Amino acid sequence: MSADPIPKKTPLHDVYQDLGANLVDFAGYLMPLRYASETAEHQAVRTGAGLFDLSHMGEIFLSGPGAGAALDFALVGNLSPMPVGKARYTMICGPDGGVLDDLIVYRLADDTWMVVANAANAAVVREALIERAAGFEAAVEDRSESYALIALQGPRSQTILEGFTEAPLAGLKYYAILAGRVAGVDALVARTGYTGEDGFELFVDASDAVALWRALAAVEGVVPAGLSARDTLRLEAGMPLYGNELTAETTPFEAGLGRVVKLDKPGDFVGKTALAAQAQTPPGRRLVGLVARGRRAPRKGYQVVTSGGTPCGVVTSGAPSPTLGTPIAMAYLDSGVGETGLAVDVRGRHEPVDVVELPFYKRS
Repeated sequence: MSADPIPKKTPLHDVYQDLGANLVDFAGYLMPLRYASETAEHQAVRTGAGLFDLSHMGEIFLSGPGAGAALDFALVGNLSPMPVGKARYTMICGPDGGVLDDLIVYRLADDTWMVVANAANAAVVREALIERAAGFEAAVEDRSESYALIALQGPRSQTILEGFTEAPLAGLKYYAILAGRVAGVDALVARTGYTGEDGFELFVDASDAVALWRALAAVEGVVPAGLSARDTLRLEAGMPLYGNELTAETTPFEAGLGRVVKLDKPGDFVGKTALAAQAQTPPGRRLVGLVARGRRAPRKGYQVVTSGGTPCGVVTSGAPSPTLGTPIAMAYLDSGVGETGLAVDVRGRHEPVDVVELPFYKRS
């Protein structure tokens, strides 16, 4: 029997170890679960600014005159018309339409693209892109080990970041990216995020990560935040998590994300036949939001049941919401199931829930 692989360390490992972070193995990396209070970290992002290490994410580059066409074939989105400096949320699917990963793709130059993959799926995405790009004038290069990724999220993030860069942040729109210097280091500055708040993600050379983190963390009110806060923030914002709402057995249409599938783009793409058929057929289940009436939080894997106790769905993510003050969850409900009289089986007790539209929280 082979031993479990030793988790990798990000370039910021020593920094958050010095901060006393509670570390966990997440997607093969030692990552901070929390630094002190996950609720305080969550609230800091909602009201001020939180600082996250996302260096475990994968950065895979495609370059060459055929890179855009290769991405159009490999992914479900229509990427090649996207202007330089823009980003797009998309997915890579299998031939059966199942989601292999959800991605953000940035166009950095006419013939240079960066695909950001979830840490647990980076190898799968890399190998799929290499295979799918084989017929195009495009080179695929995994630069994940060369990059660190730091996210500054929250309503104060622009004001704070403007103190460290001359880059025109005010003109940087949501889902856009530019190159600049931040706190004296070269960075790709993206206005994207996974919290439901305004914020920036900073791609820098791994050797520059500590200096950049320390500069930002020294600002009064900037709170280091871990995976727990990131999870409750994205849950409130109704953002899917791969392995929970999205899996290789889940299609974009089931997840309510059929809009990212561009069936009308020119040419073929992997999964098109299966996804085109699914687009014409009501999915067998749908993703919904649940708000608990009591204090017990639905958790991943708990069954949703009808008033008669019949299982009719499953919770994919759930937690107490620090912002709303009540437990919330996302769940898949079987098609045809009504939205009244439902409950979640929480360790043998049927806890009533109300079905609501996602997201639970929208920033003003």
